[in-house]
Amino acid sequence: MSETRAPDQPAGQTVTGIIVHQPRREAYEEYERWLADIREACRQFPGYLSTDVIRPVGEHNSYTVIIRFAGVEQLRTWMDSEVRRDYLQRIAHTLEDGDRYVIQTGLDFWFAPPAAKPPKRYKQFLLTLSAIFPLTVVIPWALAPLTGGSSGLAALLLGKLLVATLIVFLMVYVVMPRYTRLVAKWLYR
Repeated sequence: MSETRAPDQPAGQTVTGIIVHQPRREAYEEYERWLADIREACRQFPGYLSTDVIRPVGEHNSYTVIIRFAGVEQLRTWMDSEVRRDYLQRIAHTLEDGDRYVIQTGLDFWFAPPAAKPPKRYKQFLLTLSAIFPLTVVIPWALAPLTGGSSGLAALLLGKLLVATLIVFLMVYVVMPRYTRLVAKWLYR
């Protein structure tokens, strides 16, 4: 098992654990059943927010599991738990390269799952642009009734901050996790 820990951060900041497994191809069905079981066990831990799975694409045989917790300590509690160790022992016989994971707090997990070749920069650019552009049109329009009636520099800045906050929130928690899964074959080809 290997681990790269994120730098210290304020308590309560969302943190992402990225786990990479390479089950043997003939064990995919067993691994998928195991994945459903361990996902349910993970949900029982305090601070759990979500799990996303990027399945093997093309010739790659890596599963990338992205789990999010409300804070570093909650994620570490899960990663170091006896429950997780027991689950790993159950599936160890199918894994070619053991259990590898990193803990990250930034946005880089969108594009570079460990053990996978990062996508070409132009694909990152196109994907990000195609996600952000519609949000920069729709969000200000939708918030116009709230932000358009006030005048003055403070009101302008507060309105812009609200728009930016909502766009970043949607990108990190809603759009990009789903969007990268949707276009994974194209993105990592």
